[in-house]
Amino acid sequence: MGSGSFLPKRILVPTDFSSYAHNAFLRALEIASTYHAAVILLHVIDEQVSQCVVDFCLSETVVQQIRKQQATATADKLQRELNSIVDNRRGGIDITSDVRNGITYDEILKVQQEKEIDLIVMASHGKTGIVKNLIGSVTEKVVRGAKCPVIVIRN
Repeated sequence: MGSGSFLPKRILVPTDFSSYAHNAFLRALEIASTYHAAVILLHVIDEQVSQCVVDFCLSETVVQQIRKQQATATADKLQRELNSIVDNRRGGIDITSDVRNGITYDEILKVQQEKEIDLIVMASHGKTGIVKNLIGSVTEKVVRGAKCPVIVIRN
């Protein structure tokens, strides 16, 4: 391996809890065990809670409560996703999870920079099932905007 060799130390895996994302997570764990890299499992809550419907408006307090409930439910889901990976499969890999609110691809790119991620592993498309030229729009935007290699797992 020359000086330009690929040695990822921090791998980001965005998940929407679909089976596609789960497969990407499993692949990321294989890569992580090979390179002794840490894995960060990320879910972005991008359902913007709309405050007003016609004349009826939710108070900011209620909107915050809904967002808090979403974050808690998501953290639980992430924990279940982590637990579904049998401990011996993890083989001592350092795995953490993170929940963000915002525009999915935007948050993925922010986390990539903030946490100095050197590899992103993600599914070609998510649970919306929309396959546009075999690659989902979030994946496409991440591939274009990422400052590190992105491995796209085709399903």
